[in-house]
Amino acid sequence: MRRSRAKPEDAIQRAIFQHLKARKAPGTFAFHVPNGGKRKPIEASILKGLGVVAGVPDIVAIRGGRAFGLELKAEGGKPSDKQKETMAEMEIAGATVALATGLDAAIRQLEEWGLLIGRVA
Repeated sequence: MRRSRAKPEDAIQRAIFQHLKARKAPGTFAFHVPNGGKRKPIEASILKGLGVVAGVPDIVAIRGGRAFGLELKAEGGKPSDKQKETMAEMEIAGATVALATGLDAAIRQLEEWGLLIGRVA
Protein backbone atom coordinates (compact mmCIF):
# COMPACT_ATOMS: atom_id res chain seq x y z
CA MET A 1 0.00 0.00 0.00
CA ARG A 2 1.37 3.39 -1.01
CA ARG A 3 1.36 6.16 1.61
CA SER A 4 0.86 9.75 0.59
CA ARG A 5 2.95 12.52 2.08
CA ALA A 6 1.32 14.72 4.65
CA LYS A 7 0.02 17.91 3.09
CA PRO A 8 -0.29 20.55 5.79
CA GLU A 9 -1.69 23.11 3.32
CA ASP A 10 -4.57 20.72 2.60
CA ALA A 11 -5.42 20.63 6.31
CA ILE A 12 -5.43 24.44 6.43
CA GLN A 13 -7.66 24.60 3.37
CA ARG A 14 -10.12 22.07 4.80
CA ALA A 15 -10.33 24.09 8.02
CA ILE A 16 -10.90 27.31 6.06
CA PHE A 17 -13.79 25.78 4.14
CA GLN A 18 -15.28 24.55 7.44
CA HIS A 19 -15.14 28.15 8.68
CA LEU A 20 -16.71 29.37 5.44
CA LYS A 21 -19.49 26.83 5.78
CA ALA A 22 -20.18 27.89 9.36
CA ARG A 23 -19.69 31.65 9.16
CA LYS A 24 -19.37 33.07 5.67
CA ALA A 25 -20.84 36.51 5.17
CA PRO A 26 -24.15 36.60 3.28
CA GLY A 27 -23.63 36.89 -0.45
CA THR A 28 -20.20 35.27 -0.38
CA PHE A 29 -19.38 32.57 -2.91
CA ALA A 30 -16.07 30.77 -2.29
CA PHE A 31 -14.42 27.85 -4.05
CA HIS A 32 -11.17 26.08 -4.82
CA VAL A 33 -9.84 25.61 -8.34
CA PRO A 34 -8.21 22.16 -8.44
CA ASN A 35 -5.17 23.16 -10.49
CA GLY A 36 -2.47 21.49 -8.41
CA GLY A 37 -0.98 18.06 -8.57
CA LYS A 38 1.12 16.18 -11.03
CA ARG A 39 -0.35 15.49 -14.44
CA LYS A 40 0.73 13.49 -17.43
CA PRO A 41 1.92 15.81 -20.23
CA ILE A 42 -1.08 15.10 -22.46
CA GLU A 43 -3.56 15.77 -19.65
CA ALA A 44 -1.72 18.99 -18.71
CA SER A 45 -1.85 20.10 -22.34
CA ILE A 46 -5.59 19.41 -22.57
CA LEU A 47 -6.30 21.32 -19.34
CA LYS A 48 -4.15 24.25 -20.45
CA GLY A 49 -6.10 24.35 -23.73
CA LEU A 50 -9.33 24.41 -21.72
CA GLY A 51 -8.17 27.51 -19.84
CA VAL A 52 -6.55 26.16 -16.68
CA VAL A 53 -4.13 28.76 -15.34
CA ALA A 54 -1.20 27.73 -13.15
CA GLY A 55 -0.72 29.53 -9.86
CA VAL A 56 -4.34 30.41 -9.11
CA PRO A 57 -4.73 30.95 -5.33
CA ASP A 58 -6.10 28.12 -3.19
CA ILE A 59 -9.28 30.00 -2.30
CA VAL A 60 -11.19 32.23 -4.67
CA ALA A 61 -14.16 34.17 -3.33
CA ILE A 62 -16.62 36.66 -4.74
CA ARG A 63 -18.69 39.07 -2.67
CA GLY A 64 -20.40 42.29 -3.58
CA GLY A 65 -18.97 42.27 -7.09
CA ARG A 66 -15.41 41.96 -5.78
CA ALA A 67 -13.06 39.05 -6.36
CA PHE A 68 -10.62 37.76 -3.74
CA GLY A 69 -7.81 35.22 -3.97
CA LEU A 70 -6.08 33.73 -0.94
CA GLU A 71 -2.97 31.60 -1.36
CA LEU A 72 -2.39 29.32 1.62
CA LYS A 73 1.01 28.21 2.88
CA ALA A 74 2.04 26.09 5.83
CA GLU A 75 4.73 27.45 8.14
CA GLY A 76 7.95 27.74 6.16
CA GLY A 77 6.16 27.50 2.80
CA LYS A 78 6.90 29.98 0.03
CA PRO A 79 4.87 30.82 -3.07
CA SER A 80 6.27 29.69 -6.39
CA ASP A 81 7.25 32.22 -9.03
CA LYS A 82 4.15 31.21 -11.02
CA GLN A 83 1.91 31.77 -8.00
CA LYS A 84 3.41 35.24 -7.47
CA GLU A 85 2.96 36.03 -11.17
CA THR A 86 -0.66 34.86 -11.24
CA MET A 87 -1.51 36.76 -8.06
CA ALA A 88 0.01 39.93 -9.58
CA GLU A 89 -2.05 39.46 -12.76
CA MET A 90 -5.20 39.03 -10.65
CA GLU A 91 -4.42 42.28 -8.81
CA ILE A 92 -3.92 44.12 -12.10
CA ALA A 93 -7.33 42.82 -13.17
CA GLY A 94 -8.88 44.27 -10.01
CA ALA A 95 -8.94 41.31 -7.62
CA THR A 96 -7.81 41.55 -4.03
CA VAL A 97 -5.20 38.88 -3.29
CA ALA A 98 -3.08 37.86 -0.34
CA LEU A 99 -0.77 35.16 0.92
CA ALA A 100 -1.54 33.64 4.32
CA THR A 101 0.90 31.49 6.24
CA GLY A 102 -0.94 29.20 8.64
CA LEU A 103 -4.57 28.81 9.61
CA ASP A 104 -4.77 31.78 11.97
CA ALA A 105 -3.42 34.18 9.34
CA ALA A 106 -5.85 32.82 6.74
CA ILE A 107 -8.84 33.24 9.04
CA ARG A 108 -7.71 36.74 9.99
CA GLN A 109 -7.39 37.71 6.30
CA LEU A 110 -10.87 36.41 5.43
CA GLU A 111 -12.29 38.31 8.41
CA GLU A 112 -10.51 41.52 7.32
CA TRP A 113 -12.03 41.13 3.86
CA GLY A 114 -15.47 40.71 5.46
CA LEU A 115 -15.92 37.20 4.09
CA LEU A 116 -16.13 35.57 7.54
CA ILE A 117 -18.41 36.90 10.25
CA GLY A 118 -18.98 35.95 13.87
CA ARG A 119 -17.03 33.33 15.74
CA VAL A 120 -17.13 29.56 15.86
CA ALA A 121 -17.84 28.19 19.35
